[in-house]
Amino acid sequence: MRPALKNSSDSTKIFEFTPRDFARVRALIYRQAGISLTESKQEMVYSRLARRLRAKGMSSFEEYLDGLESRRDSEEWEAFTNALTTNLTSFFREAHHFPILAEHLLGMKAPLSIWCAASSTGEEPYSIAMTACEAFGTLTPPVSIVATDIDTNVLETAANGVYPIERIEKMARDRVKRFFQRGKGERAGLVRVRPELRQLVTFKPLNLLAASWPVSGPFDAIFCRNVMIYFDKPTQSGILARFVPLMKPQGLLFAGHSENFMYASDAFRLRGKTVYELEPRHAGARKLA
Repeated sequence: MRPALKNSSDSTKIFEFTPRDFARVRALIYRQAGISLTESKQEMVYSRLARRLRAKGMSSFEEYLDGLESRRDSEEWEAFTNALTTNLTSFFREAHHFPILAEHLLGMKAPLSIWCAASSTGEEPYSIAMTACEAFGTLTPPVSIVATDIDTNVLETAANGVYPIERIEKMARDRVKRFFQRGKGERAGLVRVRPELRQLVTFKPLNLLAASWPVSGPFDAIFCRNVMIYFDKPTQSGILARFVPLMKPQGLLFAGHSENFMYASDAFRLRGKTVYELEPRHAGARKLA
């Protein structure tokens, strides 16, 4: 995983938001989550953080940011990060990746392990799980999926696996019938991912900038799609370097359609369609390790 503000002269603003306030926000979210906010995000930042000021009963951004920097409220750091991350996702987004994943899984030795590094509200890891079920022809494939995100709010939604029925309208009917349960009565208009599918996925909070990650690998595939676009090149390089020892020698790394890892790491080579594999020298080193 996915940040804007009103001009300080805007008379409709409840709180004053100065260039210095915005600069502090940019520095804090970069330090906390590696997210590089551009100047164009000022409107969004104001809108999202003004809600936090109201919730905390504070009268100024200066007061709010002073509190964060003093680290008096660890829960507010979590709320601050959640507010400024973006969670745009859908089932089978960037659909060309999933046939590649299915073929890859069938060619690897079971049991298989996959890491979805930006799970958002769960559509991506559940799409991975459905792909595994279809590839092996069973609701209990030899596949385990760990799905992580920095935003704890979306992880709760993901673990529940309940979605508005509109989220699956474009999905094939046989796939819907096999993998979802329709709500009735008060839950009409909702669908829930089948329990067999949910059992394939373990959700965990994870900050890609943290000193340690609660994942161990080695993974047959890592999905890190539409996340790196929020990081600068040094941060991208550091994260990619940490992926290498977590991947099996023949493992695949799936990126977003607008991401290019070739300029951030020499450990990977492009296999095609924004799918990467380890360079032979790194795959060999990983195997020996």
